[in-house]
Amino acid sequence: MNLVKYFLNIIWKQLQRIAQIRIIRFFLDPYFILIALGIFTFRWAFFEPFVIPSESMLPSLLVYDHIVVNKMAYGVRVPFKAQWIWKHADPQRGDVVVFRPVSKSLVEGEKKMRFMVKRVIGLPGDTIYVDDEQRLWINDELVQRMMLDEQGNGEGFYPLEKKDLDAPFEDYTFYSERGKNNYTYRVLQRKGVFSIYTGAEFKVPEGFVFVMGDNRDNSKDSRSWGPLPIRHIMGKAVYIWLTCDETVSSLPLLCFRCEKTLSVFNLPLLCLRGKITTRNARLFQKIK
Repeated sequence: MNLVKYFLNIIWKQLQRIAQIRIIRFFLDPYFILIALGIFTFRWAFFEPFVIPSESMLPSLLVYDHIVVNKMAYGVRVPFKAQWIWKHADPQRGDVVVFRPVSKSLVEGEKKMRFMVKRVIGLPGDTIYVDDEQRLWINDELVQRMMLDEQGNGEGFYPLEKKDLDAPFEDYTFYSERGKNNYTYRVLQRKGVFSIYTGAEFKVPEGFVFVMGDNRDNSKDSRSWGPLPIRHIMGKAVYIWLTCDETVSSLPLLCFRCEKTLSVFNLPLLCLRGKITTRNARLFQKIK
């Protein structure tokens, strides 16, 4: 018996050695290196996918929307640095931007944020004011807004379903806001909720922008942690390329809900029946 274990151990070590050699050869293969460099360059300089982690941008972006971020929208940065190699534009009011949080310990909902998504409301030098009716004023000019119907429909916006929101439709009032350069987007406000930001005025310093979530009563943004340094912005959100009602927690790219599992001692081992949960109507939509 000991002799068999001895030979099996030798065979196992040889197999490990062969596997390690093949893995090393694979990663040192010139074609693999070129492909890896190509993917890195594409994600660093051009476009990168992100998944929406919270409800703060409802109704414009839903939880588990997978978005494409244009990292060249404002220029090209040094990899892993805030410095610009080439800068050709600045964020504009209405842009939906992805950025690094101003604090590494920032939490939204119950999640610690590695990145955040908000809408640019104010630019350097602007004064932002929120009045008693939760209306926005920029440099003493009222941002135009129009009330939408009970389900937030109108002006070509994506038709919402009850499951898309974190509360019933009747709990919200939906508006569309229109900026001076004719950008339009949809926001929602919770009925009967008093905002601590009512009557607050904010001055945006140079090198910063003022950002807010479209879910005005459920967003931690510049109203709570101050203006956002422009150097923190990673890019502009441009398209929704995939979107899920639910995802597999360990694999967020998989739009799937398991409805029946095989369990042993109350531990789920295998999904026996499930359902694809893609929101097909939102695929490849441009972000407004």
